[in-house]
Amino acid sequence: MRTLKPIILSIIFVLGYVYTSYACPILYYIDKGTGKIYAVNSEDFWLDAGAYIQIEKKSKDKLARLWYGWDNFAQGGINSAGLFFDVAVTPEQEMPQGYDLIKGNIGDKLLSEISTVEQAIEWMEKEKFAVHQSHFLIGDASGNAVIVEWIDGKKHIIRMEGNSLIATNYLINAPEEGGFPCYRFESIQERIAALESSDGAITLKSVGQTFEGAVVPMYLMENGKKGGTLYTSFFDIADMKMVLVPKLDNSKAIVLDLKEEFEKGKKRRIDLE
Repeated sequence: MRTLKPIILSIIFVLGYVYTSYACPILYYIDKGTGKIYAVNSEDFWLDAGAYIQIEKKSKDKLARLWYGWDNFAQGGINSAGLFFDVAVTPEQEMPQGYDLIKGNIGDKLLSEISTVEQAIEWMEKEKFAVHQSHFLIGDASGNAVIVEWIDGKKHIIRMEGNSLIATNYLINAPEEGGFPCYRFESIQERIAALESSDGAITLKSVGQTFEGAVVPMYLMENGKKGGTLYTSFFDIADMKMVLVPKLDNSKAIVLDLKEEFEKGKKRRIDLE
């Protein structure tokens, strides 16, 4: 996978404001010219979280998948069917009656069982699953993507209009609840418009660069704890390629051919420290 190394060199530029909350901008994007699908996520959290990539092999009734997170909990990931998801923190809401958080590693469970967005929506309903402090962006290899959020005890499904879908840290259907306007959202949106109006080719690198103003340089809290962008992940879903940059450090970028990884049939963990 060394052929992907040049993609990394200018993916991340540290711009924007220091933001001292937990934040996670997410983008699902389709190139209108080629139909290729890309996804990008930036995880902003404590830098000592102990994050890692976990690759799980295919079994009789489970899909091969890759997720990233910490403490045996997937914050986002992708599976061998090309289903991608990630989660962004939002203002707290009321849990729907009869619904609950699923115990255990919900992201791994989702990726192990589900191949498409529509299946994911059905699965959430079947499992009576809801969350009260975040929303999910889910996209698949067919070009279908949604944001699922819960407001005042009710589920809302926001479907992609056009060729991009962005989630940050405000509720799309209730921006008045907090976190809006969002400079991350505006920055990504502006850079997508600039990308599409330029004469340059749309690639994993250029889509990744739409996050230039949405990452967070390291900041120090009064208690001495360090926060910032813990990692940024870039997916070419069409070709099943992945680049993950820990802590805005391109020299430590991890480049993976997901087809090769999933075909190996091996479970492995890649620490990001």
